[in-house]
Amino acid sequence: MKHRTPTSRNAIALVLSLCLMTLSLTTSKVFAQEQFAIRTVAYKKLTELPPGTLYWRLENFPTLAQAREAEGPTSMAAEVAGKVWLFTLGPKGSSSGGTRVAEVGPVPRIAATEYMIRITNSGGPPGAKTPVHSHPGAEAFYVLAGRMGQKTPNGVTYTEAGQSMNGHGADMPMEVFSAGTTNLDQLVMFLVDAAKPFAVPAKLE
Repeated sequence: MKHRTPTSRNAIALVLSLCLMTLSLTTSKVFAQEQFAIRTVAYKKLTELPPGTLYWRLENFPTLAQAREAEGPTSMAAEVAGKVWLFTLGPKGSSSGGTRVAEVGPVPRIAATEYMIRITNSGGPPGAKTPVHSHPGAEAFYVLAGRMGQKTPNGVTYTEAGQSMNGHGADMPMEVFSAGTTNLDQLVMFLVDAAKPFAVPAKLE
């Protein structure tokens, strides 16, 4: 029988240790890439919507106090990514007095006894993605940094930093992911039926 010397046993142990370390680092990297963070920054419930065709308007203000002073029945102020924002659901071309950043729409209307408008700040490292899901209403996106991808039964679309994308109507299955080479940071604006779950699992056929 051939016996291994202490030196050879140490060498084998070192190789195994390095292999386990590499596997651990690789696994940690994979899990990190799957983390897609979502944070609600503002929400409001309504019993009726403004008349006519609706758009999401994003404006910047010098201070949060000024943005809150400009708030209307369908708008909300928040601080995100070092800036003060006012998000408004309303007719195209209107203004609350701030510096306009984007106007996204038209927003698909829904019928409900009570509505909720919600703003989230979401994203993650390259490769991060949401589970496949749907919402009981419409959404729109504005990308602050990185590149956003969205997969639906209609295909895959991408939105770059500084650009907006109008979302889909109610109950559309989707997967949202960080599609660039740097971290995705985005604002997402929702108009949903307040009586239903905000998001539910779905399948992409």
